[in-house]
Amino acid sequence: MADFEKHAEALAGVGAKVIAVSVDPEDKSQEIADQVSYPVAYGVSRDTTDSIGSWWDENRNFVQPSEFVLNNEGKVVFASYSSGPLARLDPEDAIKMINYIEAQKAKS
Repeated sequence: MADFEKHAEALAGVGAKVIAVSVDPEDKSQEIADQVSYPVAYGVSRDTTDSIGSWWDENRNFVQPSEFVLNNEGKVVFASYSSGPLARLDPEDAIKMINYIEAQKAKS
C-alpha cells in the first residue's frame, strides 16, 4: 500500500481514487491508515471476501489480496486475485490500465 501512496499524485492525475480494505481490526488498520492519504476500511469478514471470490488462506487464517480497478460507473474493468505473495497490482500498471481504458473510450 505504501507504493500506492508514493504514486498518489500520478494516480490522482488519471482520476484514480484508491481505497484499501483490510481484515484487520480498527486499531491495526489505523496504523496503516496513518501512513497513507487514502481511506483504509477495517474488519472485513470472511463472508465478504468469499462473496467477491477472494482466496482465504486456511493455514494462516487471512485473505490474500484482491485488487480491482473500477470505471466511473462502478463496473470492474480489471481484477487481480492473489493466492500468495506474488503478482500484486502495482500503481504504475494501474495507471497504464486507466490510460488504456480512457484511450479506448475516446476511440468509440
